[in-house]
Amino acid sequence: MTLQHQTHTDEHDCHCGHQHIAFTRSLLTQAEQRKASRQLVLAMLAIGILVLGLYWRWFMPQGDGIAQLLFGFSSILVAFPVLRSAWQSLRQRSLHGITDQLIALAMIGSWAVGDLLTAALLPIIMIFGHILEERSVVGSQQAIEALSKLTHSQARKIDSDGSVVLVDNQHLVVGDRVEVRAGDKIPADGKVLTGQASLDTASITGESVPLEVVTGMDVFGGAINLNGLLHIEITHPSEESTLGKIITLMQQAERSKPPITRLLERYAGSYMILVLLIAAITWFITQDAQAMLAVLVAACPCALVLAAPATAIAGIAVAARHGILIRSSAFLEEMADLTSLVIDKTGTLTRGALHLQRAELTAGQDKRMLFRSAASLGAASNHPVSRALSLLVPVADYYPLTSVTEKQGFGMIAQTPLGDIVLGRPELFTELGIVVPTIPDHDGPIAGIAVAGLFGGWLLLADNLRPEAAEALANLRELGLGRQLLLTGDRQSVAERIADEVGITEIIAQALPEDKLLCVNREIDKGFRPMVVGDGINDSLALKAGVVGVAMGAGSADIAMSSADVVLIGSDLRRLGTSIRLSRRCRHTLQTNVIIGLGWTCAIVIAAAFGLLGMAGAMIAAILHNLSTLLVLGNAGRLLRFDESLSAIDKTDKKP
Repeated sequence: MTLQHQTHTDEHDCHCGHQHIAFTRSLLTQAEQRKASRQLVLAMLAIGILVLGLYWRWFMPQGDGIAQLLFGFSSILVAFPVLRSAWQSLRQRSLHGITDQLIALAMIGSWAVGDLLTAALLPIIMIFGHILEERSVVGSQQAIEALSKLTHSQARKIDSDGSVVLVDNQHLVVGDRVEVRAGDKIPADGKVLTGQASLDTASITGESVPLEVVTGMDVFGGAINLNGLLHIEITHPSEESTLGKIITLMQQAERSKPPITRLLERYAGSYMILVLLIAAITWFITQDAQAMLAVLVAACPCALVLAAPATAIAGIAVAARHGILIRSSAFLEEMADLTSLVIDKTGTLTRGALHLQRAELTAGQDKRMLFRSAASLGAASNHPVSRALSLLVPVADYYPLTSVTEKQGFGMIAQTPLGDIVLGRPELFTELGIVVPTIPDHDGPIAGIAVAGLFGGWLLLADNLRPEAAEALANLRELGLGRQLLLTGDRQSVAERIADEVGITEIIAQALPEDKLLCVNREIDKGFRPMVVGDGINDSLALKAGVVGVAMGAGSADIAMSSADVVLIGSDLRRLGTSIRLSRRCRHTLQTNVIIGLGWTCAIVIAAAFGLLGMAGAMIAAILHNLSTLLVLGNAGRLLRFDESLSAIDKTDKKP
């Protein structure tokens, strides 16, 4: 059933340029389809000649010689692809190669004993089985190709003079500004400069609920603008965008071999010797050529070979549909046995960006005016606190500023129509002689705002907890990950507050990257199998050390994504539970497939060895062999029905 599989593999290995992977895979898929078409034409032609030979034998018994000649010609037509695949498989030992070799031996054996009808039917049956198998493989590759098409689109680039030009998104570079109208596709990852819209991100994150974006938010290339007008600044070119990384990870996962496949391939040579020994014993005891040939055909391990890859491909495809990117099928199996969770705080349990938590204003002050003042001054700085405050009001409401002065590490001063505005730390107000009230107790950044020499109030900022975090961690505890550890470089007080909100009792704060690595190693030494979740450069060592490392795709550092085994594209923590449930479903499916493949093969071999398959034993063995393969593929296909839809969460930042 695996005719020409080795040719496909050899050609595939010759193409290693990452920038051309999608194009190469597309070409290979077309080449594979052409090969399958040629084989199908040969098989159909051989069947026609075979039917003519059977007609001659049944209705003109005296012309059996002509019937045998037709049978022989039919077998020669389909012999070439079988023999070529068997010859090529000798150069690289594998279970696929064993199947090719056994079919070739059975065909040659049929010629040797003069059974030309069997010599023709065997490869015909196997070619049809091979085409069915190719349909499942091509289907997964076509899914990747469909995703690849999302990376190619036209972009409305805004030139320096304000004019809009239509360009290919492949020509966009970091810093370019583009206009995205309703119905347009986001050409590459970027940040919204102006505008508000609903984006369809289902093809990237797996989330069916549209994402509401406003000024300052990051957006994915490939998302579709459902309404509104956006002006976006490109932050990553298309080949380095989130979608581009998704496609690369999917291709890597599809090419990876599951552990059980590598184990079986290690014993491929021994299996071949065992099969030949059983066939020889069958011939020695029964002197029945059909029984011997049936043993060779029945021993083809196609169902066993496909058990793991078919399950892994289905699992990886389902995971991608849910916004979970798995780098290798090995980790799909590893996730089923996780027993603990080690999770970062900033950008993982929290959003990773400061937001105004509350404002403590002086009595009698105009809140709207103070927020406009803070936002206007905040927009003039790149400090994280200033950037957060700049989002308090729309850009159109900013006050015009003159004589802007930034005191590094302390704050900013500027002149406005309202008078001088001061925004900064308490020390800045003391230096300027502005009287301030008692500084509130707060576990995060604090900024004061003063207008025309009068102190207006304190603005208390914090990194907000993700809305789904508590639910996600509770779900993991139900799945057996009862031991949960918060590992962060932040202060102890901040870590304790976040841990209390999500139900984590063990905390390690102010941890350096090497501390995080040591912590994960200690977990493993204690006998736990930790899932490590993080998003930053400082998490990369820990992600690599964990049994399974999970990176938060939206906003994760590139090194974190490359160190992780799993990437959550939508950064929804509830997908951690989804990935574990899917992993366990895949393991159960794999176990069932292995039982089907191994049990069915053994049963047919025993039946063939004892002559229970009758006079046409080899052909019956081939049919039963293909039936087991279809059972394995059908069982793996049941995984595609796995679906976990998440309830809608308001992912937009709450505006004061």
